[in-house]
Amino acid sequence: MSDPGHRGGPDAAAVDAAVAGLVEGLAPEQAAQALALLAARTATRLHGLARAEAAARRGAADWPAWAGLQNAARQLVLQASTGRDLAGRLGGPAT
Repeated sequence: MSDPGHRGGPDAAAVDAAVAGLVEGLAPEQAAQALALLAARTATRLHGLARAEAAARRGAADWPAWAGLQNAARQLVLQASTGRDLAGRLGGPAT
């Protein structure tokens, strides 16, 4: 899998394998709930990290990148929350 934004962080294939393992063997409704929950939790963590780093780097050369990431992550949190809520309506036990 090609990952043009990859700069020495986690291997995309390893992340893909971990996500696949999360839903392996689950019914579609349960898989949707698990993936939506994962998206919501990771979006929240990304936003928290970006917010903290943007605050810490205010005035530094890399501040715009962190501030931009914070803004994008805020939208991601909102969308992921909606996805989590909608996945919860699919039936089966909520995750």
